[in-house]
Amino acid sequence: MKNTTLCYIEKDGKCLMLHRTKKQEDENAGKWIGIGGKCEEKESPEDCLVREVREETGLTLTKYRLRGLITFVSDVWPTEYMHLFTASDFIGDQTECDEGELAWVPIDKRSSLPTWEGDAVFLNLLAQKQEFFSLKLTYQGEKLVSAVLNGKENIV
Repeated sequence: MKNTTLCYIEKDGKCLMLHRTKKQEDENAGKWIGIGGKCEEKESPEDCLVREVREETGLTLTKYRLRGLITFVSDVWPTEYMHLFTASDFIGDQTECDEGELAWVPIDKRSSLPTWEGDAVFLNLLAQKQEFFSLKLTYQGEKLVSAVLNGKENIV
């Protein structure tokens, strides 16, 4: 089981997104995602978040919030716990990313980009200003077959 982070950095009605186009053997190839990655040994989710954002964007987060815990279950990949964050402030200058192209996307347009089906579910919860939530997304291949919110309700 792996622990990861994902962050949607928001500023002026836009969100920083990563179009995964450069990494070899990338399970996210061709998709648009937030910024994040795998937790390293002895890192908290917050430690991982700050490190990954700095590595992938050159930015240092100064204001962020944990919004949810997403559990990914798949018949292809190992189970993953993803700590979902939003960020509203940062310092530094944006750099190029070696995993893909970074772009500031209008927040209301991000769900129209090619993403995983489950991303639309948690992006919708973020847009609704949902308080902290737990979401279990179950996939068969790349097909989302279940989305259980807070352990109770299948919302797909």
